[in-house]
Amino acid sequence: MKQRIDLLEKGQKVIKALGGLSVYLAKSSLEPQLINLIDFRVSQINGCAYCLDMHSKDLRAAGETEQRLYTIAAWREAPFYSERERAALAWAEAVTKLKDGDVPDEIYEEARHQFSEEELIDLTVAVTTINTYNRINIAFKTPAGDYQPGQWEVHAN
Repeated sequence: MKQRIDLLEKGQKVIKALGGLSVYLAKSSLEPQLINLIDFRVSQINGCAYCLDMHSKDLRAAGETEQRLYTIAAWREAPFYSERERAALAWAEAVTKLKDGDVPDEIYEEARHQFSEEELIDLTVAVTTINTYNRINIAFKTPAGDYQPGQWEVHAN
């Protein structure tokens, strides 16, 4: 696979703009590990190799188990995700897939039981942000494999 456009070289303005969302999310009340878990699952749905490589490495560096990473595609059947994580994963999948142009009410209600309105807004921003990164990396064929854990870490200062 040949990279089409090197975003790091040619896309500094867009990286800065998207980075603003990452800074915002780092300051949000959402747990960084939850955001990374959502980033990993959404990247899996979208088939973004670069983001899967990055988020799997960041998750492992932060102590995530291989078992949970290996089974995340089947999180509904796996017993080792919290109710909050399950609600976030369901929300992330629904917002990413937008089946029939809608996020079902039952998924919204489930998310509202686990997240405040502000957290749900932030969770939605996290989902849409990783979807944007996925689509850019897929479109430009950003190569996977060289990412080092924490390389793009954003601090909430």
